[in-house]
Amino acid sequence: MVRIQIKKELVKSPLRDLLKIVKELKGMKTYPFNIGDPNKFDFDTPEFLKNELIKAVKERNGYYSEAEGDMELRKTIVERENKKNNASITEDDVIITQGISEGLSFIFSSLIDSEKDEFLLPGPAYPSYIQYIKFFGGKYATYKTDESDSWQPDIDDLRKKINENTKLISIINPNNPTGSVYESRIVKEIVNIAGEEEIPVLSDEIYDELIFDNTRYEGTSSIAKDIPVIGLNGFSKSYLVPGWRLGYMYFHDAQNQLSRLKELIKSLARNRLSACTPVMKAFVGIYSKPRDHIEIINKKLKDRAAFAHKKLNEIEGISAVKPQGAFYIFPKVELNGRWKNDEEFCIDLLKNTGIIFPYGSGFDPVYGKDHFRSVILPPVEMMEEAFGKLEDFMKNSK
Repeated sequence: MVRIQIKKELVKSPLRDLLKIVKELKGMKTYPFNIGDPNKFDFDTPEFLKNELIKAVKERNGYYSEAEGDMELRKTIVERENKKNNASITEDDVIITQGISEGLSFIFSSLIDSEKDEFLLPGPAYPSYIQYIKFFGGKYATYKTDESDSWQPDIDDLRKKINENTKLISIINPNNPTGSVYESRIVKEIVNIAGEEEIPVLSDEIYDELIFDNTRYEGTSSIAKDIPVIGLNGFSKSYLVPGWRLGYMYFHDAQNQLSRLKELIKSLARNRLSACTPVMKAFVGIYSKPRDHIEIINKKLKDRAAFAHKKLNEIEGISAVKPQGAFYIFPKVELNGRWKNDEEFCIDLLKNTGIIFPYGSGFDPVYGKDHFRSVILPPVEMMEEAFGKLEDFMKNSK
């Protein structure tokens, strides 16, 4: 008998767990509206970037890089963040990660020392935040984002949720799953509260190039000034390379209040050796290279967001706020006793229509319940077909 005993709970994923059911559908046409992967639809990695990767491979860049990341790429990121977001960072403040997910793992594994340690997240939030915190033995609380106000954070609620165990205040802007873009004045209020309470801010800005609703966006570091910010960003979304797994974190920390955390995370990076060297080489100097594809992405997303918003709100029992950025829309569904919760709704919908929507409570059991998330990446024709099936499903489920 093997002696090992596993006491941890399974790490759940509302984005991918439903795929187990897909395997049981035996040939039914499915609509993969669950994952924010543009390359699954009519988007593709820019040709110049493919060529840069080929070049990097041919130039024999198959070795381990520095654990913190290729120095030339870190210089590229420093130039970008200092210019775009008025950050105050050097190459020493940047760590290249294998996607933002690895960055989250580094952060929460480093910060959680006790089951009392608590992290304040927007509600709803990207599920990996919740799952990593739980896995490493910490706690989380969610502050309300107001659906009636375009999913903007509720500052009064955020302030109420802070306690003596709060170790970090997180901002996800533009937001996954709601598609909202936080107003600068609201980000400033969050940052000011963080300063008053002497709590660092974790700012997830992976979608900061994908804003399509004439909305003004400011990075958190440009507002924070001397308040410490851990920034998370990467290349998978705006450069259409989700499978290349390249992200980064940076420490905007003028007074070196996060120096211990930074060194601890670097020690974790050293133990996993490095991110993919050829991919890092392909991105050196990326921000001075062609950017036409970003304009094309945002034009497509703007049109598709408008279509999804209009079509979903025409379906009886469904309502949705129009997204302003990222890839997503987060509709509310009237369950009316037909389904006991949003997860059951999404499973029933999948089995009857083939549409894969992640259930909203997986993004937060408080502010995500009775919702589901849909990507707005598919062409309008595919969304029209899928949302037509959703409409028939809702009519037949009365």
